[in-house]
Formats: sequence, C-alpha cells, structure tokens
Amino acid sequence: QVRLQESGGGLVQAGGSLRLSCLASRNIIGVTTMGWFRQAPGNQRELVATISNSGDINYGVSMPGRFIVSSDNAKNTLYLQMNNLKSEDTAVYYCNAAGWSYASGRFTYWGQGTQVTVSS
Repeated sequence: QVRLQESGGGLVQAGGSLRLSCLASRNIIGVTTMGWFRQAPGNQRELVATISNSGDINYGVSMPGRFIVSSDNAKNTLYLQMNNLKSEDTAVYYCNAAGWSYASGRFTYWGQGTQVTVSS
C-alpha cells in the first residue's frame, strides 16, 4: 500500500509564498505521473499541475504562472512552489500518483490533502 503525505500548507497573507511537499511512502512501481489538485469549498477538484516520470509538466488551464511543480525522484517527493498567493488560491491541495503495474493494474493514489488559506 502506497501512502502519499502532503505537508507545507497553512495560513499565509496575500502576496506570500508556500512550498508544498508530497512524500511517497516508497518508490511507486509503474507510476507515470504525479501531480497536485486542489478543491475549494463548493467547487470541484481541479488540476493544478502534473509531472511525468520523463519530466514533462502540465499545468491546469486555469492555473496561474505563479505555481511551479517539481520532483525529486531520489527522495520520492513532489513539490509545489506557490508564489504571490491570492485569496482565490485558498483550497485543500491534494497529491496524486497515477500509473499502471502488473501487480495493481491501473492505479491512482491520493493523499489526505493539506489546507492552504490565503488571507487578504
């Protein structure tokens, strides 16, 4: 069983920065992409960014250029640098890992989420 643990969320003033981290409990065999999603109250979960195991990055269509996704495969860790935060960035941010393996078939894992609150 793979566990994804997010950290780095919290309360920040508008204009501030946060760096989220997602640590996978182990190397995930067969993972093809890892990414960040967010969900604000009353809204659907939306894509923030994904990064493939070959390093290709995809940002959600509504995501601002203030967000930067990166990964450290040696540490099984995914990051999201968020700069110049705005109140509309307030949401729960979730880490995701997706792929395929002979043992599990197609899989998707989610973390528990970390709350980001931006005060204006």
